[in-house]
Amino acid sequence: MYVIAFIIGAIVGSFLNVCISRIPRGESIIRPPSHCVTCATPLSWYENIPIFSYLFLRGKCRHCGTSISVRYLLVEIFAALGAVGTWIRFGPGTEGLIAFVFFSTLLVVSVIDFEHHIIPHIITLPGIPFFLVGGVLFMGVKLTDALIGLAAGISILYLVAVYYEAITGIEGMGGGDVNLIGMITAFFGWQSLPVVLFFAAFIGACCGLIFILAKGRTLKEAIPFGPFLSLGAIIYLFSGREILGFFLTT
Repeated sequence: MYVIAFIIGAIVGSFLNVCISRIPRGESIIRPPSHCVTCATPLSWYENIPIFSYLFLRGKCRHCGTSISVRYLLVEIFAALGAVGTWIRFGPGTEGLIAFVFFSTLLVVSVIDFEHHIIPHIITLPGIPFFLVGGVLFMGVKLTDALIGLAAGISILYLVAVYYEAITGIEGMGGGDVNLIGMITAFFGWQSLPVVLFFAAFIGACCGLIFILAKGRTLKEAIPFGPFLSLGAIIYLFSGREILGFFLTT
């Protein structure tokens, strides 16, 4: 079953790569069919096999020889692992499916934000009601908890962004980050907010410090926060119950 989940996840990862490549450019994710972004040659079916095709072609286009970003391979692997992880954690039913869709959405948002420093509203705005309803109907989240989580998540991150810019004169977080935390807390409920923000801030600070020391940059360098919010949400997705249980019993 886990092999099946891995294969399905890798196939979904291939589609996620299409979304990551085209959504920031405002292009359709349906047409045209998959093609080389350099020579525009349509890809054959055997050039579109997730993970395997990238390894077999050694990361290069078979037609023009242009190198293909390793991001394509990594997204397919992460999506495959996410499918296995959500299957193990939540089972193969509706709960597991919703969890995997949530995981996949975070993966797309993270990569787009990392590459382009934007979080498209076309993903997060529809995602807020979709995952709010999904959390309430299938994940056992109370409607009041989801609504409070949505309001609290958006309000807190918006205030942080406003005051950070007012104090430093530097834009910290944008509307995409605000919408993203709203989507996350609407799905999990307000109880997830401190946990997600803690892991996002802690891991983001560590990575930022490493980036500064390794690259010799300054604190004024823009580092996207969306991937860290997503990572905090993924940690909560798989371990949130245990984390909350630990703090509630200590």
